[in-house]
Formats: sequence, C-alpha cells, structure tokens
Amino acid sequence: MLRRFRNVARIGPVRVGTANDQRGRVKHTAVCTAPRCDFSADYDTRAAAELAARTHRCPIR
Repeated sequence: MLRRFRNVARIGPVRVGTANDQRGRVKHTAVCTAPRCDFSADYDTRAAAELAARTHRCPIR
C-alpha cells in the first residue's frame, strides 16, 4: 500500500512524516536516510517520532 506522507520534516539524516495507516489512524514515522542505515519506526505521537529522530545514531560499519 502506498502511504501519502504529509508534514514531512528533516532532523539531521532522519525524516519524520505523518500518514494514515490501513485502519485510518494517524501514525508518525521516523526514517533514517543515511546509506546502509536500516532505522525506521512508527509512533503514535509526533513528539515521540521527533525525539527518536533527534536521538538516533547510525551504527558504525
């Protein structure tokens, strides 16, 4: 399913966006855009997603 993100913000290498899930609930997603970093997570609140973005550290490879 294609998610339509809105209110997208960038905090360092992490992007935070808001979308609706399959059941119509609002979810906030944080995704790292750095190469070879597989971090992504869904949160119930925008504040939690932004906190995860601010505190995320990419693993050293």
